[in-house]
Amino acid sequence: MKPTIEPEFFSKQVAQARRFYMEAGAEKNTPLKVVCGGCEQTRPDFKIDRKDFPYYSIEFVAKGRGAAVLGGQLFELSPGTVFSYGPRISQVITADPKQAMTKYFIDFIGSKARTMLTKYIAPVGTAVRVSRPDEIARILDDLILRGCSDSPFKSMMCAALLEYLFYRIAETIVTDRTQPSRAMATWQVCRRHISDNFAALHSLAEIADACAIDGAYLCRLFKRFDTQSPYQYLMTLKMANAAEQLRKTDRLVKEIAFDLGFDDPFHFCRAFKKVFGVSPQTFRNLR
Repeated sequence: MKPTIEPEFFSKQVAQARRFYMEAGAEKNTPLKVVCGGCEQTRPDFKIDRKDFPYYSIEFVAKGRGAAVLGGQLFELSPGTVFSYGPRISQVITADPKQAMTKYFIDFIGSKARTMLTKYIAPVGTAVRVSRPDEIARILDDLILRGCSDSPFKSMMCAALLEYLFYRIAETIVTDRTQPSRAMATWQVCRRHISDNFAALHSLAEIADACAIDGAYLCRLFKRFDTQSPYQYLMTLKMANAAEQLRKTDRLVKEIAFDLGFDDPFHFCRAFKKVFGVSPQTFRNLR
């Protein structure tokens, strides 16, 4: 298989990145086509400064803070922010040096691209906030997974997931009348703590203690605002990290297990199989 060359506009000012690129080719006149996408962890010096861009783009901030000047209009970037840009819209995007951003991006083209952006999110070159950042991140993670695959159907799957992303963002946009409540703000803080410290956390009690909150109330918050319990979310992050290590490194399974807080490698293997349907070694062999 011929290796894909990353385009010049992919930022080099990132600490880590998962990205894919599919050439626009002869499919420019299709209703909706994903060209590229990814998830990036910015460096302190991260800066994008472009006068124009050939594709329409949606970006989503999962962690950290920054700023975007889109067509001359300033928008603050924080977790849960979705912003867009496209042809003939200048972009200056920077990260807060003290709070590096983890952000997703999807670039796309098609006869429906501008219409979908305007109808379901906001006019191109503006920003909104969503109330379910966990769901938006999961859709984007799935889209990146499909984009990085060798499937002959990946272009169609990415287009379908992008369309679904439009609808889900539209359902969860926070308006002036739906500003986050104190309960939602508490859930977001706790969720961010789990995301930032998942390798060191082991139990619901540890999460609750670290967030200075009652364990039962923490579970109620996740039941109200999330699609999984706090412990399930913790295990999802651990297993996703384990899968990444199994795919990209040759480390022993027991070493990965210990790094993620499992004293018993067999417990780790059972937990991994519960999420992915196969054992860690089988997963590695299939990579």
